[in-house]
Amino acid sequence: MLYKLAKPLFFRMDPEAAHHLVVDGMGTAARVPGMPALLSGIWGVGESPELAVDLFGLRFAHPVGLAAGLDKNAKAVAGFSRVGLSFMEVGTVTPLGQAGNEQPRLFRLPPDEALINRMGFNNEGADAMAERLGKLGKRRIPIAVNIGKNKLTPNENAADDYRACLRKLYAYGDFFVVNISSPNTPDLRKLQHGDELKLLLDAVKDEMATQAERQGGLPKPILVKVAPDNDEEQLAYMAEAIRSSGMSGIIATNTTIGREGLTHANAGETGGLSGRPLTKRSTEVIRSLYALTDGKLPIVGSGGIFTADDAYDKIRAGAHLVEVYTALIYKGPGVVREIAGGLKERLRRDGFKRIAEAVGADHR
Repeated sequence: MLYKLAKPLFFRMDPEAAHHLVVDGMGTAARVPGMPALLSGIWGVGESPELAVDLFGLRFAHPVGLAAGLDKNAKAVAGFSRVGLSFMEVGTVTPLGQAGNEQPRLFRLPPDEALINRMGFNNEGADAMAERLGKLGKRRIPIAVNIGKNKLTPNENAADDYRACLRKLYAYGDFFVVNISSPNTPDLRKLQHGDELKLLLDAVKDEMATQAERQGGLPKPILVKVAPDNDEEQLAYMAEAIRSSGMSGIIATNTTIGREGLTHANAGETGGLSGRPLTKRSTEVIRSLYALTDGKLPIVGSGGIFTADDAYDKIRAGAHLVEVYTALIYKGPGVVREIAGGLKERLRRDGFKRIAEAVGADHR
Protein backbone atom coordinates (compact mmCIF):
# COMPACT_ATOMS: atom_id res chain seq x y z
CA MET A 1 0.00 0.00 0.00
CA LEU A 2 2.82 2.42 0.90
CA TYR A 3 4.55 1.92 -2.44
CA LYS A 4 1.26 2.23 -4.34
CA LEU A 5 0.94 5.72 -2.92
CA ALA A 6 4.50 6.68 -3.83
CA LYS A 7 4.67 5.03 -7.25
CA PRO A 8 2.78 7.74 -9.20
CA LEU A 9 5.26 10.32 -7.88
CA PHE A 10 8.24 8.19 -8.88
CA PHE A 11 6.80 7.54 -12.33
CA ARG A 12 6.36 11.27 -12.96
CA MET A 13 10.07 11.73 -12.32
CA ASP A 14 12.92 11.05 -14.71
CA PRO A 15 13.70 7.33 -14.27
CA GLU A 16 17.33 7.83 -13.27
CA ALA A 17 16.45 10.63 -10.85
CA ALA A 18 13.87 8.34 -9.23
CA HIS A 19 16.47 5.58 -9.08
CA HIS A 20 18.92 7.78 -7.17
CA LEU A 21 16.18 9.08 -4.90
CA VAL A 22 15.25 5.54 -3.84
CA VAL A 23 18.83 4.33 -3.35
CA ASP A 24 19.93 7.46 -1.46
CA GLY A 25 16.70 7.35 0.55
CA MET A 26 17.26 3.75 1.57
CA GLY A 27 20.81 4.58 2.56
CA THR A 28 19.68 7.52 4.68
CA ALA A 29 16.76 5.64 6.25
CA ALA A 30 19.06 2.93 7.56
CA ARG A 31 20.95 5.55 9.59
CA VAL A 32 17.85 6.99 11.26
CA PRO A 33 17.22 5.48 14.72
CA GLY A 34 14.22 3.17 14.64
CA MET A 35 13.85 3.27 10.86
CA PRO A 36 15.54 -0.10 10.12
CA ALA A 37 13.12 -1.84 12.44
CA LEU A 38 10.23 0.00 10.79
CA LEU A 39 11.38 -1.11 7.33
CA SER A 40 11.54 -4.69 8.57
CA GLY A 41 8.08 -4.38 10.07
CA ILE A 42 6.60 -3.13 6.80
CA TRP A 43 8.42 -5.30 4.28
CA GLY A 44 10.38 -7.98 6.13
CA VAL A 45 9.91 -11.68 5.41
CA GLY A 46 9.48 -14.03 8.36
CA GLU A 47 11.60 -17.12 8.88
CA SER A 48 10.38 -20.18 6.98
CA PRO A 49 12.65 -23.23 7.38
CA GLU A 50 11.21 -24.84 4.26
CA LEU A 51 12.46 -21.91 2.16
CA ALA A 52 16.00 -21.74 3.59
CA VAL A 53 18.82 -22.37 1.11
CA ASP A 54 22.33 -23.55 1.98
CA LEU A 55 24.62 -22.75 -0.92
CA PHE A 56 28.22 -21.64 -1.47
CA GLY A 57 28.84 -22.22 2.23
CA LEU A 58 26.30 -19.51 3.00
CA ARG A 59 22.82 -19.54 4.52
CA PHE A 60 19.98 -17.79 2.66
CA ALA A 61 16.72 -17.32 4.57
CA HIS A 62 14.76 -17.88 1.34
CA PRO A 63 15.61 -17.88 -2.37
CA VAL A 64 14.76 -14.26 -3.30
CA GLY A 65 17.55 -11.70 -3.58
CA LEU A 66 18.31 -8.43 -5.37
CA ALA A 67 20.05 -8.37 -8.75
CA ALA A 68 22.97 -6.08 -9.51
CA GLY A 69 22.40 -2.63 -10.96
CA LEU A 70 20.17 -1.06 -8.33
CA ASP A 71 22.76 -0.33 -5.64
CA LYS A 72 25.77 0.19 -7.87
CA ASN A 73 27.95 1.79 -5.19
CA ALA A 74 26.83 -0.12 -2.06
CA LYS A 75 25.21 3.03 -0.69
CA ALA A 76 22.09 1.35 0.69
CA VAL A 77 23.07 -2.16 1.77
CA ALA A 78 21.81 -1.63 5.32
CA GLY A 79 18.47 -0.36 4.02
CA PHE A 80 17.89 -3.03 1.38
CA SER A 81 18.83 -5.66 3.96
CA ARG A 82 15.65 -4.71 5.82
CA VAL A 83 13.03 -5.15 3.08
CA GLY A 84 12.82 -8.93 3.02
CA LEU A 85 15.62 -9.78 0.60
CA SER A 86 17.69 -12.83 1.47
CA PHE A 87 20.82 -11.56 -0.30
CA MET A 88 21.82 -8.76 -2.65
CA GLU A 89 24.32 -7.94 -5.35
CA VAL A 90 26.09 -4.59 -5.33
CA GLY A 91 27.70 -3.13 -8.45
CA THR A 92 28.59 -3.60 -11.20
CA VAL A 93 31.80 -2.01 -9.90
CA THR A 94 34.93 -1.31 -11.93
CA PRO A 95 38.48 -0.68 -10.68
CA LEU A 96 38.25 3.04 -11.45
CA GLY A 97 35.16 5.16 -11.13
CA GLN A 98 33.53 6.12 -14.42
CA ALA A 99 30.62 8.28 -15.52
CA GLY A 100 28.97 5.71 -17.77
CA ASN A 101 27.10 6.55 -20.93
CA GLU A 102 25.43 9.85 -21.74
CA GLN A 103 21.99 10.60 -20.33
CA PRO A 104 19.19 9.85 -20.81
CA ARG A 105 20.10 6.19 -20.38
CA LEU A 106 17.24 4.62 -18.41
CA PHE A 107 13.74 4.20 -19.84
CA ARG A 108 10.46 2.78 -18.54
CA LEU A 109 8.06 0.78 -20.70
CA PRO A 110 5.00 0.56 -18.39
CA PRO A 111 2.60 -1.44 -20.60
CA ASP A 112 5.38 -3.99 -21.14
CA GLU A 113 6.42 -4.00 -17.44
CA ALA A 114 9.96 -3.47 -18.64
CA LEU A 115 13.00 -1.21 -18.43
CA ILE A 116 15.70 -0.42 -20.97
CA ASN A 117 19.02 0.79 -19.65
CA ARG A 118 22.30 1.74 -21.26
CA MET A 119 23.94 2.96 -18.08
CA GLY A 120 27.43 1.73 -19.02
CA PHE A 121 28.75 0.62 -15.61
CA ASN A 122 28.47 4.10 -14.05
CA ASN A 123 29.99 3.77 -10.59
CA GLU A 124 32.37 5.41 -8.13
CA GLY A 125 35.01 2.68 -8.35
CA ALA A 126 36.25 -0.21 -6.24
CA ASP A 127 37.99 1.90 -3.60
CA ALA A 128 34.81 3.84 -2.80
CA MET A 129 32.81 0.62 -2.56
CA ALA A 130 35.43 -1.00 -0.31
CA GLU A 131 35.27 1.97 2.04
CA ARG A 132 31.47 1.78 2.31
CA LEU A 133 31.33 -1.99 2.79
CA GLY A 134 34.12 -1.77 5.34
CA LYS A 135 32.00 0.52 7.52
CA LEU A 136 28.94 -1.72 7.55
CA GLY A 137 29.97 -4.00 10.37
CA LYS A 138 27.91 -7.13 10.79
CA ARG A 139 25.61 -7.72 7.82
CA ARG A 140 22.14 -9.17 7.97
CA ILE A 141 22.26 -10.91 4.58
CA PRO A 142 25.01 -12.23 2.25
CA ILE A 143 26.45 -9.63 -0.11
CA ALA A 144 27.63 -10.44 -3.62
CA VAL A 145 30.00 -8.02 -5.33
CA ASN A 146 29.42 -7.81 -9.09
CA ILE A 147 32.66 -6.87 -10.87
CA GLY A 148 33.40 -5.62 -14.38
CA LYS A 149 36.00 -3.88 -16.50
CA ASN A 150 36.38 -0.18 -17.21
CA LYS A 151 35.09 1.01 -20.56
CA LEU A 152 38.52 2.13 -21.75
CA THR A 153 40.22 -1.15 -20.86
CA PRO A 154 40.69 -3.27 -24.01
CA ASN A 155 39.50 -6.86 -23.87
CA GLU A 156 43.06 -8.18 -23.99
CA ASN A 157 43.65 -6.46 -20.64
CA ALA A 158 40.23 -7.19 -19.13
CA ALA A 159 41.62 -9.78 -16.70
CA ASP A 160 43.70 -7.04 -15.05
CA ASP A 161 40.51 -5.12 -14.19
CA TYR A 162 38.75 -8.14 -12.73
CA ARG A 163 41.86 -8.98 -10.71
CA ALA A 164 42.02 -5.38 -9.43
CA CYS A 165 38.41 -5.51 -8.26
CA LEU A 166 39.06 -8.73 -6.37
CA ARG A 167 42.17 -7.32 -4.72
CA LYS A 168 40.32 -4.24 -3.50
CA LEU A 169 37.03 -5.91 -2.52
CA TYR A 170 37.90 -9.47 -1.52
CA ALA A 171 37.54 -8.77 2.19
CA TYR A 172 34.07 -7.26 1.80
CA GLY A 173 32.10 -9.65 -0.40
CA ASP A 174 30.58 -12.94 0.68
CA PHE A 175 30.69 -14.04 -2.95
CA PHE A 176 31.57 -12.45 -6.28
CA VAL A 177 29.97 -12.21 -9.72
CA VAL A 178 31.97 -11.81 -12.93
CA ASN A 179 29.90 -9.64 -15.28
CA ILE A 180 30.81 -10.32 -18.90
CA SER A 181 27.30 -10.00 -20.27
CA SER A 182 26.18 -6.37 -20.08
CA PRO A 183 25.32 -5.06 -23.56
CA ASN A 184 26.27 -1.51 -22.57
CA THR A 185 30.07 -1.72 -22.47
CA PRO A 186 31.62 -2.03 -25.94
CA ASP A 187 32.86 -5.55 -26.77
CA LEU A 188 32.24 -6.83 -23.22
CA ARG A 189 30.03 -9.69 -24.41
CA LYS A 190 32.85 -10.96 -26.61
CA LEU A 191 34.47 -12.14 -23.37
CA GLN A 192 31.74 -14.81 -23.13
CA HIS A 193 33.11 -16.76 -26.07
CA GLY A 194 36.20 -18.57 -27.35
CA ASP A 195 39.54 -18.62 -25.58
CA GLU A 196 38.87 -15.20 -24.06
CA LEU A 197 36.35 -16.66 -21.63
CA LYS A 198 38.59 -19.48 -20.40
CA LEU A 199 41.60 -17.18 -20.03
CA LEU A 200 39.58 -14.58 -18.11
CA LEU A 201 38.03 -17.10 -15.72
CA ASP A 202 41.38 -18.77 -15.09
CA ALA A 203 42.81 -15.35 -14.17
CA VAL A 204 39.89 -14.62 -11.84
CA LYS A 205 40.26 -18.02 -10.19
CA ASP A 206 43.99 -17.43 -9.73
CA GLU A 207 43.45 -14.01 -8.16
CA MET A 208 40.80 -15.40 -5.83
CA ALA A 209 43.23 -18.09 -4.64
CA THR A 210 45.94 -15.46 -4.13
CA GLN A 211 43.66 -13.26 -2.03
CA ALA A 212 42.44 -16.19 0.03
CA GLU A 213 46.03 -17.14 0.84
CA ARG A 214 46.95 -13.58 1.76
CA GLN A 215 43.89 -12.85 3.86
CA GLY A 216 43.20 -16.30 5.28
CA GLY A 217 40.36 -18.72 4.84
CA LEU A 218 39.05 -20.59 1.84
CA PRO A 219 38.63 -18.88 -1.55
CA LYS A 220 35.24 -17.20 -1.85
CA PRO A 221 32.62 -18.34 -4.36
CA ILE A 222 32.69 -16.84 -7.86
CA LEU A 223 29.70 -16.85 -10.20
CA VAL A 224 29.56 -15.85 -13.86
CA LYS A 225 26.68 -13.78 -15.20
CA VAL A 226 25.65 -14.72 -18.75
CA ALA A 227 23.47 -13.08 -21.38
CA PRO A 228 20.12 -14.46 -22.56
CA ASP A 229 21.02 -13.86 -26.19
CA ASN A 230 23.26 -16.92 -26.58
CA ASP A 231 22.20 -19.91 -28.65
CA GLU A 232 22.44 -23.51 -27.42
CA GLU A 233 25.90 -24.05 -28.89
CA GLN A 234 27.23 -20.94 -27.21
CA LEU A 235 25.60 -21.90 -23.90
CA ALA A 236 27.22 -25.34 -24.10
CA TYR A 237 30.68 -23.83 -24.60
CA MET A 238 30.14 -21.33 -21.79
CA ALA A 239 28.87 -23.98 -19.40
CA GLU A 240 31.94 -26.14 -20.03
CA ALA A 241 34.35 -23.20 -19.67
CA ILE A 242 32.69 -22.05 -16.44
CA ARG A 243 32.73 -25.58 -15.03
CA SER A 244 36.32 -26.40 -16.04
CA SER A 245 37.59 -23.08 -14.66
CA GLY A 246 36.30 -24.01 -11.23
CA MET A 247 33.67 -21.31 -10.95
CA SER A 248 31.05 -21.77 -8.23
CA GLY A 249 27.94 -21.09 -10.29
CA ILE A 250 26.13 -19.13 -12.98
CA ILE A 251 23.69 -16.22 -12.92
CA ALA A 252 21.17 -16.53 -15.74
CA THR A 253 20.54 -14.03 -17.08
CA ASN A 254 21.57 -10.44 -17.72
CA THR A 255 19.43 -8.08 -19.81
CA THR A 256 18.60 -8.79 -23.46
CA ILE A 257 19.14 -6.85 -26.65
CA GLY A 258 15.95 -8.43 -28.05
CA ARG A 259 12.83 -6.33 -28.54
CA GLU A 260 10.19 -8.86 -29.56
CA GLY A 261 6.61 -8.11 -28.57
CA LEU A 262 7.15 -4.65 -27.05
CA THR A 263 4.41 -2.05 -27.40
CA HIS A 264 5.79 1.11 -25.77
CA ALA A 265 7.44 3.88 -27.80
CA ASN A 266 10.67 3.47 -25.81
CA ALA A 267 11.17 0.05 -27.43
CA GLY A 268 13.42 1.76 -29.98
CA GLU A 269 15.96 2.83 -27.37
CA THR A 270 19.29 1.00 -27.38
CA GLY A 271 20.47 -0.85 -24.28
CA GLY A 272 19.59 -3.88 -22.22
CA LEU A 273 15.94 -4.83 -21.76
CA SER A 274 14.80 -6.21 -18.39
CA GLY A 275 11.46 -7.12 -16.90
CA ARG A 276 8.45 -9.09 -18.04
CA PRO A 277 9.61 -9.64 -21.68
CA LEU A 278 12.63 -11.55 -20.32
CA THR A 279 10.65 -13.96 -18.13
CA LYS A 280 10.36 -16.85 -20.57
CA ARG A 281 13.80 -16.61 -22.16
CA SER A 282 15.70 -16.45 -18.88
CA THR A 283 13.86 -19.58 -17.71
CA GLU A 284 14.78 -21.34 -20.95
CA VAL A 285 18.45 -20.49 -20.41
CA ILE A 286 18.29 -21.82 -16.85
CA ARG A 287 16.74 -25.04 -18.11
CA SER A 288 19.46 -25.48 -20.74
CA LEU A 289 22.32 -24.71 -18.36
CA TYR A 290 20.98 -27.11 -15.74
CA ALA A 291 20.87 -29.89 -18.34
CA LEU A 292 24.30 -29.01 -19.75
CA THR A 293 25.89 -29.16 -16.29
CA ASP A 294 23.90 -32.20 -15.10
CA GLY A 295 22.54 -30.04 -12.30
CA LYS A 296 25.97 -29.92 -10.65
CA LEU A 297 26.69 -26.21 -11.08
CA PRO A 298 24.42 -23.95 -9.00
CA ILE A 299 22.34 -21.44 -10.94
CA VAL A 300 20.88 -18.13 -9.79
CA GLY A 301 17.83 -17.23 -11.87
CA SER A 302 17.33 -13.61 -12.87
CA GLY A 303 15.10 -11.99 -15.45
CA GLY A 304 11.43 -11.06 -15.43
CA ILE A 305 10.49 -12.38 -11.99
CA PHE A 306 7.29 -10.62 -10.92
CA THR A 307 5.31 -13.39 -9.21
CA ALA A 308 5.76 -16.56 -7.18
CA ASP A 309 4.97 -18.56 -10.33
CA ASP A 310 7.80 -16.81 -12.19
CA ALA A 311 10.24 -17.65 -9.39
CA TYR A 312 8.97 -21.21 -8.99
CA ASP A 313 9.24 -21.88 -12.73
CA LYS A 314 12.90 -20.90 -12.58
CA ILE A 315 13.51 -23.04 -9.51
CA ARG A 316 11.89 -26.07 -11.11
CA ALA A 317 13.95 -25.37 -14.24
CA GLY A 318 17.13 -25.55 -12.15
CA ALA A 319 17.72 -22.35 -10.16
CA HIS A 320 18.72 -22.57 -6.50
CA LEU A 321 18.21 -18.84 -5.92
CA VAL A 322 16.40 -16.09 -7.82
CA GLU A 323 16.81 -12.33 -8.14
CA VAL A 324 14.40 -9.45 -8.65
CA TYR A 325 15.01 -5.94 -9.91
CA THR A 326 12.49 -4.57 -12.41
CA ALA A 327 9.60 -5.99 -10.37
CA LEU A 328 10.70 -3.75 -7.48
CA ILE A 329 10.22 -0.74 -9.74
CA TYR A 330 6.73 -1.76 -10.85
CA LYS A 331 5.44 -3.48 -7.70
CA GLY A 332 7.58 -2.18 -4.82
CA PRO A 333 9.42 -4.02 -2.02
CA GLY A 334 6.30 -5.97 -1.06
CA VAL A 335 6.93 -8.22 -4.06
CA VAL A 336 9.62 -10.07 -2.09
CA ARG A 337 7.20 -11.11 0.65
CA GLU A 338 4.59 -11.94 -1.99
CA ILE A 339 6.98 -14.26 -3.83
CA ALA A 340 8.28 -15.93 -0.67
CA GLY A 341 4.75 -16.63 0.55
CA GLY A 342 3.74 -17.95 -2.84
CA LEU A 343 6.72 -20.29 -2.94
CA LYS A 344 5.62 -21.90 0.32
CA GLU A 345 2.17 -22.52 -1.14
CA ARG A 346 3.64 -24.11 -4.26
CA LEU A 347 5.91 -26.39 -2.25
CA ARG A 348 2.92 -27.67 -0.29
CA ARG A 349 0.91 -28.11 -3.48
CA ASP A 350 3.64 -30.22 -5.09
CA GLY A 351 4.46 -32.23 -1.96
CA PHE A 352 7.93 -30.80 -1.36
CA LYS A 353 9.11 -30.33 2.22
CA ARG A 354 11.98 -27.98 1.35
CA ILE A 355 12.76 -25.65 -1.53
CA ALA A 356 15.88 -27.67 -2.38
CA GLU A 357 13.63 -30.57 -3.42
CA ALA A 358 12.02 -28.40 -6.10
CA VAL A 359 15.30 -27.35 -7.73
CA GLY A 360 15.43 -28.95 -11.17
CA ALA A 361 12.20 -30.85 -10.60
CA ASP A 362 11.19 -30.38 -14.24
CA HIS A 363 14.16 -32.48 -15.31
CA ARG A 364 13.17 -35.50 -13.23
